[in-house]
Amino acid sequence: MNKVNVSTIGFTKSNAEQFFERLLNAGVKKVIDVRLHNTSQLAGFAKADDLAYFLKKIGGIEYVHQSLLAPVDSILKAYKKEKGDWSVYQGQFLNLMADRKIESRLRPEMFEGACLLCSEATPHHCHRRLVCEYLNEKWDGRLQVRHL
Repeated sequence: MNKVNVSTIGFTKSNAEQFFERLLNAGVKKVIDVRLHNTSQLAGFAKADDLAYFLKKIGGIEYVHQSLLAPVDSILKAYKKEKGDWSVYQGQFLNLMADRKIESRLRPEMFEGACLLCSEATPHHCHRRLVCEYLNEKWDGRLQVRHL
């Protein structure tokens, strides 16, 4: 069983130069956007259409939006806007991934050379980390994860 190299990244607290340099230095070939809302004006250079253009132009990097790996609005709102508890958010999101059966709808090979993108600056309280951990548990540790 071959390991699959996958990265994660958040765009907040980074300017465009720092963000794109991290992707280029890591050799990322595809960015998988796991945000539910990827067109927010608050996203700056990471707004979906702009980001897809910049990634292709700057590094020949493919852009894919994968809402299957995003929380639903109710979970997101309870945590972000209502200042909810992380452990509750984590449990709800893990249950959502299980209900969606993401491990059988995706294949490890789809993640080779990819980088999961969301807004959080660090992976500690971010669903991109939970996605990787959940899939790794289901896929017997196939993912070799690096947080950029």
